[in-house]
Amino acid sequence: MDQREQTFETSVLPAKPWVHSAFPFTRAAARTEVDGLLLIDKPCGCTSFDVIRRLKYVFGFSKIGHAGTLDPLATGLLLIVLGKATKASQALMCGEKTYEGVLHLGVETDTYDREGAVVATQPVEGIDEKQIQKTFQTFVGDQYQQPPIFSAKKVKGVPCYRLARKGQSVERKPNFITIFQCDLLRYEVPRVSFRIHCSKGTYVRSFAHEVGVRLGCSGHLAALRRTQSGSFSLSQAIALDTLLQNPSLLPQVLLPFDSIS
Repeated sequence: MDQREQTFETSVLPAKPWVHSAFPFTRAAARTEVDGLLLIDKPCGCTSFDVIRRLKYVFGFSKIGHAGTLDPLATGLLLIVLGKATKASQALMCGEKTYEGVLHLGVETDTYDREGAVVATQPVEGIDEKQIQKTFQTFVGDQYQQPPIFSAKKVKGVPCYRLARKGQSVERKPNFITIFQCDLLRYEVPRVSFRIHCSKGTYVRSFAHEVGVRLGCSGHLAALRRTQSGSFSLSQAIALDTLLQNPSLLPQVLLPFDSIS
């Protein structure tokens, strides 16, 4: 394994998940009016709303949102919009995305990721890198994709995951998406490290599940890291806890509203 792969495996498969942060942060004394964009490297184990809640607690932002949800399992680039920049959130969400992930072959879960219950297992013997890359290429292009039943996609105003947890049948409308590129980075049975460049609305969990189906061995998403969103890169982002522990860094990492409008 070369240094690039070591860095990838370490960053995409964190050893310890973030749980509402272990640091005793000080609450902001007053509300703060700030316009701009924060590029946050979201840790594993928290929701996108957890990130907003922590930032609001420490900085007192009066108006804050995000442009593109990341599942609790996922890490990486999260665009946080502040003040006037919240009006640009829909436009920012439309940008193309790039992710690096790990697909675990041979095990299917009900959520299509490692947090779900195992519903099927199958052998993976005989599957090689050439077969995986060939299967990846069958996904490149425009297509309709079925969202996972455990997702935030709403049906009559109710998130699918809430209905699914109650055991209710959920009819989901497929999303029209585009997968521009998908590459195999490394294969070490049963884990497949990959990079995918896709459009807004793509569920990488569904992609991972479908890859397993097409390979005939099942599969689920073991880890995911967003590295690009529109014109913004993870290399520009600051780790959530780094900013929360050092509030004085805010002026250095805040992108002004004029630069994104």
